[in-house]
Amino acid sequence: MTARIVVAGAESGVGKTLVTAGLIGALRRRGRVVQPFKCGPDYIDPGWHGFAAGRPCRNLDPWMTGEAAMRESFARGCEGADLAVVEGVMGLFDGSQFTGNAGSTACIAAAIDAPVLLVIDISGSARSAAAVALGFARFDPNLPLAGVVLNFAGSERHARGCATAITETTGLPVIGWLPRLASLTAPRRHLGLELAADCGAREATLACAADAIGERFDLGALMRIAASAPALRPAPLVFAPVPAAKGPTLALAQDAAFSFYYQDDLDILAAAGAKIAPFSPIAGERLPEGAAGVLLGGGYPELFGKELAANEGLWRDLSELHARGAPILAECGGFMALAESLTDGEGVRRRMAGLAPGEVRMTPRVAALGYRQVTALADTPLVRAGETLRGHEFHYSVWDLQGAPPAPSWSMRGSRDGEAAVPAGHSEGNLLASYLHVPLAQRPEIAARFVGQMRDFASRLPSRARAA
Repeated sequence: MTARIVVAGAESGVGKTLVTAGLIGALRRRGRVVQPFKCGPDYIDPGWHGFAAGRPCRNLDPWMTGEAAMRESFARGCEGADLAVVEGVMGLFDGSQFTGNAGSTACIAAAIDAPVLLVIDISGSARSAAAVALGFARFDPNLPLAGVVLNFAGSERHARGCATAITETTGLPVIGWLPRLASLTAPRRHLGLELAADCGAREATLACAADAIGERFDLGALMRIAASAPALRPAPLVFAPVPAAKGPTLALAQDAAFSFYYQDDLDILAAAGAKIAPFSPIAGERLPEGAAGVLLGGGYPELFGKELAANEGLWRDLSELHARGAPILAECGGFMALAESLTDGEGVRRRMAGLAPGEVRMTPRVAALGYRQVTALADTPLVRAGETLRGHEFHYSVWDLQGAPPAPSWSMRGSRDGEAAVPAGHSEGNLLASYLHVPLAQRPEIAARFVGQMRDFASRLPSRARAA
């Protein structure tokens, strides 16, 4: 499969996500099998694309995982699909640095040899939209900018006028346009769009987006652009699957409170030998029998504090498993749930698992956002002390402690040169809990180490638990 297209934005907020989801839906209605991707660190937008496509959306992030692993993920994800539709991140050239393309949509488009559609918000402009398109077309002569999409048009006349100006100025085709409609707006909450799985209007929103794009886009031209991409360059096999018929059981917290997982991470853990067993903390479920490791991902635990506080059996299970040395990885929302208490946005404080010291408190503004580079300060289930990793943070809560973390996991700094390092997270035995999201695709040995520790723990379980 070689057909592919990247949907990029002139800036954040131009409507890339609904344009992408609508394109996926419109193409799927025409019998195409579409594989969705999302550039950069994101858990929410991929949920919308996955529902639209009927296939899991995958993330592409060369800054965190490296280009080789990213290209392998892209090639594997495209298997069985007619074409790939990739949503960009922020503006087309926005990445990890101010002076280069690293981590940007433009960087990713170049790495996978994909033509680019540029989405422009024309709500407050007319001929100036052509100047914007011309600037993007000339900014990087090597970028395969292949067309333009106009969003938030005031009328059809407005859209057609802007389209004429853009094509006359740049020579680029305008593939389609969308009006500003309430029905083309997905509900939002802190951290971004409302999760697709939680949105009652999900089907209606996606159907409306597919309808609008089917009516106003030249999908034949879009398919010709996507098909013009060259054959995919061979990607090295970074993650060789391991037979997991008798592998150790990984308890995966998976529900509306804990849903921030990269599909590649789950695939990599399975390839390393883990048998993934989902369970729902907010439904009162306890750890699956025979669990030899636990993964508590990010999400929205602050919205389900009452349900989590009531699941005291789960807290006991986690404490017992931790005391016995099983590897436990808690990221962001999972870290919040392992603190002594969690205070939600309404000021209600509830007791949590207490495996990490201190209290977590929600704030009305973003507390941390961006790429992170970390050095392990202790041996953890993922890496040994002194080893480095890359990850990202995005949260609206703060970790209240008296002073510095007593047993920090990381020495952490941002992605830009000159930023000071600070201690972060909590490590104790085989527990690693922090706000950091760590993509496992950046190094094969990370997942292998985690599953290896699970396997060692499972070998010490009673025979009945191993059988389960």
